[in-house]
Amino acid sequence: MQACRPALSGKQVPAQSKMSTQVLLLVLGSALLTACANLMMRHGLVLAGGVSIQNDGILGLVLRLAKQWTFGLGLVAYALAAVVWFRVLSVAEVSTGYPILVGLTFVMVSVGAVLWFRESISFLKVVGVAVILAGIVLVAKA
Repeated sequence: MQACRPALSGKQVPAQSKMSTQVLLLVLGSALLTACANLMMRHGLVLAGGVSIQNDGILGLVLRLAKQWTFGLGLVAYALAAVVWFRVLSVAEVSTGYPILVGLTFVMVSVGAVLWFRESISFLKVVGVAVILAGIVLVAKA
């Protein structure tokens, strides 16, 4: 039995059960944009002094974040990632695409955090990332 996805017209449209190279590249692009968004927003948050509304309230927090270009660029990257992801959702099975998206994003954010923020990485973290990468390969080939 072939899996179906709802179309805008209300008709059922067959979803791709095996991920094409084009769709895999879209998932990779969405993951990359999401990872960059996370890293840029973290950078902006650090420069803005973190998230605290005790001293100057929510408006003060928004104004501090608005002054950090990396935070704003991170928001734009998130929006672009969402648009790319919406395309994936329209043509691929979410049960295949989503685990790949989350796994790739996790790996990219971990590597980016080590490179950009000099966060430490233990042997167990490296093993965990390797297991996630192996899982991504299995899901992509399923």
